[in-house]
Amino acid sequence: MNAEQPRIVSHQEWLAERLALLEAERVHTRERDRLAEQRRRLPWVRVDKPYRFASPDGLRTLADLFAGRSQLLVKHFMFGPGWEEGCVGCSFESDHIEAAMTHLQHHDVAFAAVSRAPVAEIEPFRRRMGWRFAWVSSADSDFNYDFHVSFTPEEMVRGRGIYNYREDDLPVEELSGLSVFYRDTDGAVYHTYSTFGRGGEEILGSYMILDMLPLGRNENGPNHNLTDWVRHHDRYAAGGYVDETGRFRGDAECCGTHDGSAAV
Repeated sequence: MNAEQPRIVSHQEWLAERLALLEAERVHTRERDRLAEQRRRLPWVRVDKPYRFASPDGLRTLADLFAGRSQLLVKHFMFGPGWEEGCVGCSFESDHIEAAMTHLQHHDVAFAAVSRAPVAEIEPFRRRMGWRFAWVSSADSDFNYDFHVSFTPEEMVRGRGIYNYREDDLPVEELSGLSVFYRDTDGAVYHTYSTFGRGGEEILGSYMILDMLPLGRNENGPNHNLTDWVRHHDRYAAGGYVDETGRFRGDAECCGTHDGSAAV
């Protein structure tokens, strides 16, 4: 529970404060609408590089991922070659997308996840999670590197790379994000928007619900983000923990506390 105990007041006192908050919420809503409009007014960049992705049905181009639609949302899903499963946070995000797929598809929007892991490693995890969306491998292309969500061995040795539009420390060789593309009637593909880090919260409906509740997100450590509590949706009854890079660690891997310090 929050450290600060709630004030208990009369209904009239509560109503006065609720009305004041309502005005603040209205200001926030209007500002969010303005920000969304500003986002849509960003200029576009034509994508001329011939990216190829491996899929269970063979090679696919970026244009193929639109599946006949004009708009494409790509999830840069943290799942590197040799990983046994995908990132917990990316999985949490993908659960929300899966639930919205029918509505998105009927609004001229396609969705695809892209990871560097090979299809043979992606598919068992996708089936385990019960997701229907397209999930392709960029292992044989520069796509992940060009969008700065995967990092070269040289960058990992240096411990620094470009992420979220600035050079920063690299905690792991794969990071997450979302990118948006538009396909014109002549077949040309344009990159219109990308967001990383906390930008992904925009599609996390669970967070929006938690933000309405008395205890809020209740992310009190060790990482002070969703890794404190979110699990793959089939693992909530299991032991283990999620480390600071977003990867699930079973009990057998846990030789210390969750923040990496030695157990006492």
